[in-house]
Amino acid sequence: MITAIILLGVKNEADIQTVRDLLTEQRRLSLLEPGCERFEVYHSTAVPTQFVLCEWWEDREALEAHRLGKAFTELYQPKVIPLVDRQPHPCELVE
Repeated sequence: MITAIILLGVKNEADIQTVRDLLTEQRRLSLLEPGCERFEVYHSTAVPTQFVLCEWWEDREALEAHRLGKAFTELYQPKVIPLVDRQPHPCELVE
């Protein structure tokens, strides 16, 4: 399983709702993709400009396929990324 945690900071407060709406749709579409185990979007209640994406993919191939799919190429890459500062964190579960 591949786990990715992505921290997003909205650059302009006026774009918070737009980013929230786009991420909601990205989540919906991503969950339909083969190999997507979980895809969660969190909006910080402490810092309104902060979002956290938590993604679990079956394997690297599923994650790579996601990066070619509609959720990534039509929403995330062209519409979300320009509005945010992005910090990706590939992760391993500590047991």
